[in-house]
Amino acid sequence: MGKPSGFEFAVRGDDVVIRHHGITATVLRGARAQEFLAEATEGDTQLLMARVTGNYRRGNERAARRHPRNQG
Repeated sequence: MGKPSGFEFAVRGDDVVIRHHGITATVLRGARAQEFLAEATEGDTQLLMARVTGNYRRGNERAARRHPRNQG
């Protein structure tokens, strides 16, 4: 699995707009926006934005597809 990419964010007043490949993925407001900005200064912003938007792969999707309970 590769690292997440294609994310960008912009601060608009008190809101944080996160885009993925130019398409708005989510808008953070209030306390969550402030938490995001604090975390963005500390680590990998691409990974952080992927987690916040829910666009975060764990690498086990193929194995889960073959699991007996997922066979229909």
